[in-house]
Amino acid sequence: MSDLNTAQLLVQCLENEGVEYVFGLPGEENLHVLQALKHSSIQFITTRHEQGAAFMADVYGRLTGKAGVCLSTLGPGATNLMTGVADANLDRAPLVAITGQVGTDRMHIESHQYLDLVAMFAPVTKWNAQIVRPSNTAEIVRKAFKISQSEKPGAVHIDLPENIAAMKVEGSPLRLDTRERVYASFQSIERAAAAINQAKSPIILVGNGAIRAHASEALTQFAETLNIPVANTFMGKGVIPYQHPLALWTVGLQQRDYISCGFDHTDLVIAIGYDLIEYSPKRWNPTGDIPIVHVSATPAEVDSSYIPLAEVVGDISDSLAEILQRCDRQGKSDPYAIHLRADIQTDYEEHAHDDGFPIKPQKLIYDLRQVMGPEDIVISDVGAHKMWMARHYHCDRPNTCIISNGFAAMGIAIPGAIAAKLVAPNRKVVAVTGDGGFMMNNQELETALRIGTPFVTIIFNDGGYGLIEWKQMNQFQESSFIKFSNPDFVKLAEAMGLKGYRVTSSTDFVPILKQALLDEVPAVIDCPVDYSENLRFSKRAGDLSCAI
Repeated sequence: MSDLNTAQLLVQCLENEGVEYVFGLPGEENLHVLQALKHSSIQFITTRHEQGAAFMADVYGRLTGKAGVCLSTLGPGATNLMTGVADANLDRAPLVAITGQVGTDRMHIESHQYLDLVAMFAPVTKWNAQIVRPSNTAEIVRKAFKISQSEKPGAVHIDLPENIAAMKVEGSPLRLDTRERVYASFQSIERAAAAINQAKSPIILVGNGAIRAHASEALTQFAETLNIPVANTFMGKGVIPYQHPLALWTVGLQQRDYISCGFDHTDLVIAIGYDLIEYSPKRWNPTGDIPIVHVSATPAEVDSSYIPLAEVVGDISDSLAEILQRCDRQGKSDPYAIHLRADIQTDYEEHAHDDGFPIKPQKLIYDLRQVMGPEDIVISDVGAHKMWMARHYHCDRPNTCIISNGFAAMGIAIPGAIAAKLVAPNRKVVAVTGDGGFMMNNQELETALRIGTPFVTIIFNDGGYGLIEWKQMNQFQESSFIKFSNPDFVKLAEAMGLKGYRVTSSTDFVPILKQALLDEVPAVIDCPVDYSENLRFSKRAGDLSCAI
């Protein structure tokens, strides 16, 4: 009889998949898994809340392309994982969630902390299963990772009852299979090239799929050779360097912006690695009149505003190279795109030297960009600051500005920054959050201190839920139920053994940030922000004219 139990086999399977970290909390129903992890090569990161653990796994998966793993016990532990799991699933980040569960001998009756977790996780995962036969463990784990990491990536869930975890089992991890590159058909490539050749004012819309496919170099060459401007979604930042003359920066705000003029003017959108969940096509193609070329690893979703005339499905870099060979746009350029780029650049630099206080969000983000290097990583939380980060924080490299967009979950920044620092310990990492989002998961700063992952948290402090106030004021011209009080963030940081700083003038921020990035422990910067800029932007967006 084997001395191996199911939990030990499961952990061997995780090692076989190349898992470096498991993020989670200990509980009664995952005792055997924790014991197996203690004697494995995998580092278990004990977090302060299961939501933080799931967010860490989420961002780890998005940065590496390998499934991040999070672990909880049953009942409330599992329900606490849900937000981070759902975020990973909608943001196409590979993640494997493992939950403890009551023994199979008491699932048929009302039982302490029992929930049907397979049913509960079904709507927020690509696939999930319960291990009810120890001999199936290796197949279930291999299937979970394969599904999670395949296009489009997402979350999967494995439920392990405590009595099954303790049972003896014969078996070993399965051999990993290799995924071959898939190439687009020549017919679709020919159709795409013909459409591009005929277009007078094409525009490229690039999404996170291009980042996942490592297609940055191919896309930049494609755009340069054909002289076509490039706009990126919130999750497509850095696919083309932001200082490139063809970069039109970020699309995706729920209000008109300069880049909206580019979509008004275009006669062809070349959507590359674009996912409809990143920015609904009804925003930029409401009547469905703009012709579309779809280039992605997966077929286009069905949407009345997104019906491609050419659908190029296969390896993105190869598809772009093949289309490029069949295109001839030599000498063609769109003067409107050049004019639009100049307007966007002027708007970006408008507040570069602003000395107002509280600091305008545009100025704060402009200064942050000047301090951070091209490979450094920023994790944005969700709130009013996210809209400004999406609009004004531009990237030279992919995966250097992480924004929760598909699910848009508050509280992701601090746990996400921990994962980023584990993945890239030699890069600067900054978590940008509002005071609302900060108070949702700031307890994970203790985790960061304990495991030695120093990064900087910048709090955009306005004493309220600024994004909701922005929406309320736009719709009703008054706000309600959005204000709150805050603790002294500097004292809170110091009480946790961290460094705390407070910005008191517009000239304070850069030197404080530079010092905080040198600290050997996590640092918190409390920065009052002037969100009157929100309504000013809405007014300007409403008055925006797209005439040259």
